[in-house]
Amino acid sequence: MSEKKSNIVKDKSFAFALRAVKLYQFLVEQKEFVLSKQFLRSGTAVGALIREAEHAESKADFIHKMAIAQKEANETDYWIELLHQSHYLDNLQYESISKDIKALNKILASIIISSKHNYYGKK
Repeated sequence: MSEKKSNIVKDKSFAFALRAVKLYQFLVEQKEFVLSKQFLRSGTAVGALIREAEHAESKADFIHKMAIAQKEANETDYWIELLHQSHYLDNLQYESISKDIKALNKILASIIISSKHNYYGKK
């Protein structure tokens, strides 16, 4: 049996998507339907785009898909902040999930920068 190679960004984005689903369920119980739906959409899209990038048609396509994943992560961070400022998330909830999306965003930025560097070369 072969050992599955770990992929940090894939693993973290999937774990974040699971958190997003659970937070969405919590928010719906609190009767919040609009912001939570936007958060769920963008929060789960990050991992889906990373999965798509795994089978990119070219290095440029990979970079493009990862850049879209980063945009979704940025949007997710916005919805998290809005949920916090509108008092749907308390400070502890906010700090925990905000820390996760910011870490994921940093990983994506690093992947994009190094991929561009490798693809386009030093300029």
